Amino acid sequence: MAAEGEYESILCVKPDVNVYRIPPRASNRAYRAADWKLDSPDWSGRMRVTAKGQMAFVKLEDKVSGELFAQAPINEYPGVSVETVSDSSRYFVLRIQDESGRSAFIGVGFEDRGDAFDFNVALQDHFKWVKQENEISKNAHLGDSGPKLDLGFKEGQTITLNIGQGRKKDKPRPQSSGGFGLLPPPPGGKIAPPPLSGSSNHNIVPQTGDMATGCLLELDSSNSNTVVQSNASSDLWGDFSAPASSVPPSSRPENVGNWIKF
Repeated sequence: MAAEGEYESILCVKPDVNVYRIPPRASNRAYRAADWKLDSPDWSGRMRVTAKGQMAFVKLEDKVSGELFAQAPINEYPGVSVETVSDSSRYFVLRIQDESGRSAFIGVGFEDRGDAFDFNVALQDHFKWVKQENEISKNAHLGDSGPKLDLGFKEGQTITLNIGQGRKKDKPRPQSSGGFGLLPPPPGGKIAPPPLSGSSNHNIVPQTGDMATGCLLELDSSNSNTVVQSNASSDLWGDFSAPASSVPPSSRPENVGNWIKF
């Protein structure tokens, strides 16, 4: 039963419910709503489902005055206090009880199938909560009475901590033969071969004395041409006033005198 200090909460209210007298059950088979006089209910009113503590109560009250017609205390669901019928989901069998403790079985039914569903779910949710509360209380009781885990150090027990010893030492980088600290090539990479000595950006053109004179006229050209003369001791950048001294007499062209003097 509910304790005195607990408050009463309302789980569900349905304004239209019918009550039927049902014949006594002769065997263990389930109740059938077809055996009742569904066209002429014995009472009509309002149903209010309340909860006080772990107990639930189905109260049948008058629609206008709210006077209590019958009450069914429920301590478990599904159970003996509330039973479903085998041929419909809108009808139930309640075991009502008066203040003196006398009980009787009556049939109740809803006009709307949704009202019957709400009544069923309200009772299921309440007793699901009751089950969870009982499990929490049971686990708390077992936790207090059970052995406690001792995580403290025993007498003479020590621990060792290795801090900073797991670091890897940096390996020295290999150096080239010239002493420069060059980075090693990437793994799996290929090193491009050095450029050939013949593929230079500068064009080396070996020239003789006839062509050496013409090179002096192309000093302002955009291409950088290196002139290699047959005579290594001659200087092309000498005195412009007397270029004849830097050119052998045998290879001097006939028209050289036309441009020597400006």
